Amino acid sequence: MEERLNKLLSAMGVCSRREADRLIESGKVLVDGVPAKMGQKVRMDQTVVCRGKVVGRGEAAAGAGNGKTARRVGSGRADGTAAQDARPASLPRSMKKPRPVLLAVNKPKGVVCTASDKDKAPNIVDMIQYPVRVYYVGRLDKDSEGLVLMTNQGDLVNKIMRSGNAHEKEYQVVVDRPVTAEFLARMEKGVRLKELDRTTLPCKVRKTGDKRFSIVLTQGLNRQIRRMCEACGCHVRSLKRVRVMNICLGDLKSGEYRQVEGAEYREFMKLLEHSTNLSFRQQNAARGPINRMENENGR
Repeated sequence: MEERLNKLLSAMGVCSRREADRLIESGKVLVDGVPAKMGQKVRMDQTVVCRGKVVGRGEAAAGAGNGKTARRVGSGRADGTAAQDARPASLPRSMKKPRPVLLAVNKPKGVVCTASDKDKAPNIVDMIQYPVRVYYVGRLDKDSEGLVLMTNQGDLVNKIMRSGNAHEKEYQVVVDRPVTAEFLARMEKGVRLKELDRTTLPCKVRKTGDKRFSIVLTQGLNRQIRRMCEACGCHVRSLKRVRVMNICLGDLKSGEYRQVEGAEYREFMKLLEHSTNLSFRQQNAARGPINRMENENGR
């Protein structure tokens, strides 16, 4: 049985499908020692190497640890630059998909989600040192803190982050000026961001203090809240994400993580049942020309 390479890498917990496509395009994925091609399909008995590591080796060891132990920022960094020009000896000839993992992490300020930070800041993956390969769902910038979900389930990433799926992310914000009724109304209606040439979607905003407010977004533009505040004449002094859908930060300490499981996990997956991981353009292409015309005529 064959499976698309990007889908396989996602299912194996290596990365999201989008990231898999980038890695394939940049020549960092090999199939039986040969650089992979975009759209390529692979069999489960073939050897796939991604960034110098054999996919499937150790990935199914899964879920060791109970998610209760605090993990702090370490000194080591994994830069993924291992050599890829030689096929490793003793390769596994089959790949077993790992047990699904979903973690709630409290990211401190100063820790980055991306592995290519120019300042060489500590990375969230290195920070938690989880025994199974996981990656973040919806980054927080270096100066922000709070809830970051991490998973080995690639399909979850776009299902959660696509604005068309309307999944809520809640933040607590402190700004440098008093929060006024005019400010709240403007933020709630949607703010034009000239640098992105976008107007933000309507959102829920609530005053929680003289210079504090809570905001619930269903989209995730780059530095969106900071840009919205600046467009409204103020600057963010503190920004913390406290909820993603039904998963709350609660009393989880900074730098620690916990596993999302039981009723909380089941509710989370139920909320994603009818979500798509496709962009609007991909959805439109999948409908075909006739369905696209019917969709556009119905607007």
